[in-house]
Amino acid sequence: MKRRRVIYEGKAKILYEGTEPGTVIQYFKDDATAGNGAKKDTIEGKGVLNNRISEYLMTQLAGIGVPTHFVRRLNMREQLIKEVEIIPLEVVVRNVAAGSMSKRLGIEEGTALPRSIIEYYYKNDALNDPWVSEEHITAFGWASPQDLDDMVNLTIRINDFLSGLFLGAGIKLVDFKLEFGRLWENDFMRIVLADEISPDNCRLWDVTTNEKLDKDRFRRDMGGVVEAYSEVARRLGIMPESIQGENKGPVLVK
Repeated sequence: MKRRRVIYEGKAKILYEGTEPGTVIQYFKDDATAGNGAKKDTIEGKGVLNNRISEYLMTQLAGIGVPTHFVRRLNMREQLIKEVEIIPLEVVVRNVAAGSMSKRLGIEEGTALPRSIIEYYYKNDALNDPWVSEEHITAFGWASPQDLDDMVNLTIRINDFLSGLFLGAGIKLVDFKLEFGRLWENDFMRIVLADEISPDNCRLWDVTTNEKLDKDRFRRDMGGVVEAYSEVARRLGIMPESIQGENKGPVLVK
């Protein structure tokens, strides 16, 4: 078997050279990290669930006209994506106060915000992904004013759509992180949604009980990470009801 060339390995995913021109294979690992890698563990089945959930959400977003890097899922852990130039920013959308916002501003976790708030963080592990403003972004050339406009417009559309989609599944979209890339097609460039959308980079709470169904279960040593991710997949219609209660690990609908 021909050994695949690794392009990049991050905390939760590995990128391999793609099988088609202009593509990359994205592999979802079972590794879990928190505190910018200070806390690490392996959670069996997490990568399988994130692959399937991200595929579903990317496909749903493409259906409303949001451009993404996603092409198709290849197997339980891998998906084919378009090769893009990643913009070194994390775009965070906050609908409810939680996590670092609660600590930074002294707002009680769970407080509904007056309106959705968009924040930017510079992607740099060595600097612990610091918060930055639009002035920083354009001054240092990480993104142009037009890039930022495109990213914000897409982010607002994504938040509106996903908030409704999750609400229909009995889940509150508290906050989430997005990444974007530049997709070059001949001489034409457009901004597209990249990375993943999964419980690893979304805060998802049960709409009635506020039970956490996301990575905070790992960050805060709450346990039940795979069970929570599986519950998200089940509510989205990705996992069949029949497997609930069976202790056989995640089983996904093809």
